[in-house]
Amino acid sequence: MLLPDTLRRLSAHLRPIAALAACTALAGCFQPLYGSLNGGLASKLQTIAVDPIPDMIGHYLGNDLIFDLNGTGSTVTPQYHLKVQLVEAVSTPLVNSYSGIATSATVNVRANYTLTEAGSTKVVFKGTAVNIVTYDRSNQGFANLRAGRDAEIRNAKVLSDQIRTQIAAFFANGG
Repeated sequence: MLLPDTLRRLSAHLRPIAALAACTALAGCFQPLYGSLNGGLASKLQTIAVDPIPDMIGHYLGNDLIFDLNGTGSTVTPQYHLKVQLVEAVSTPLVNSYSGIATSATVNVRANYTLTEAGSTKVVFKGTAVNIVTYDRSNQGFANLRAGRDAEIRNAKVLSDQIRTQIAAFFANGG
């Protein structure tokens, strides 16, 4: 009976050591996306020029992309051009049966984008980012207008983050 108790106490002391050894062994398997190990990924992202995007949400998305890709404010000679095409759809899934007024709205936005080399039409990378945002509607017209604009701003921020992350992953994988 003495042997199982000793083994139980010994295994209780070895568990943290085994967990630490496993973490140490796996530490070399991961590298940060924006760390210095990727050979200047941030400087590569700064060389992307964002082409103008039409409509109000395109304005918000363009500004967010410029900030996310080159947040330093420095002027860098563009090596790539990012072209974004947006498809936006607004639906009102809930309608008050008494007043007949929509009580909420859903804004669906799909951003199809292509990254091309500067000075040519060669497509280096293309992808799609999608986001859905909902907002509440009221009887007040200005409140509905402002809530719709806030939904577009939120969509633009999320889409910009998705596009930046997808492009960064492409460059980090040797693209």
